[in-house]
Order: sequence, then C-alpha cells, then structure tokens
Amino acid sequence: MHKGSCLCGAVRVEVTGELPAPDACHCRQCRKQSGHYFASTDVPRAALTVHGADSVRWYASSEKVRRGFCAVCGTWLFWDPLFRDSIAVAMGLFDTPTGTRLRGHIFVADKGDYYDIADGLPQNRQ
Repeated sequence: MHKGSCLCGAVRVEVTGELPAPDACHCRQCRKQSGHYFASTDVPRAALTVHGADSVRWYASSEKVRRGFCAVCGTWLFWDPLFRDSIAVAMGLFDTPTGTRLRGHIFVADKGDYYDIADGLPQNRQ
C-alpha cells in the first residue's frame, strides 16, 4: 500500500499494489499547471482510494482528459483520461519510499528552454 497527500492534507490517497514506473511529462499544459514538468504514475482506478474527494476540483483540459487538484491548497493531484481504466497520480503526493524510479520523459519537444534532460532515460518527442 502506498499512501500520500496534498500539501495541506485535505486530500489523501492510497494505492494498493506496486506503483508502476512513472514518466515525466514536459508538455505545455503540464508545465503551465505544475510550474515545471509533471511526474506521475498510471495506476488502475480500482487500486486508488481517495479520502477527502470533496476537496478535489477538476479542470477539463480537453474533451478526453481532466486534471484534478486540491481546492484548499492547489496541489496538483491527478491527470485523468476519462475513457481509460487507469488514472495518473502525481508522484509528489506519495510518502517515501515509493519503490519505483522514473522510466522516461514524454513530450520533450515542448520542454522549457531553461533546462536540459541529461539523466540518460528515454525521451519521446510526443
């Protein structure tokens, strides 16, 4: 079981089972919402329990995806593809140890010009 919370603790999450290897998204939307790039792990919806769900607010960033954040402290929580059986949970929520490591980078064609990606992990343009 992996547990975590937003900054203020109004939203707490639990994930049963191992956390899949996360990726780092460098797309324009993730950079704007997170302030840099966004690392998340895709977990089966059935494995995720959210406590304090009444404090989660959703922003529909497209017809297929919504982004969840804490209405109290603003912590970014989820990237939710509406038509999949999984949901991306922000790695920053989890208490350590997570037992996983970053697997790679996506949407690097959109990354900011103020940093380099030099960790040797796979990089996908989109």
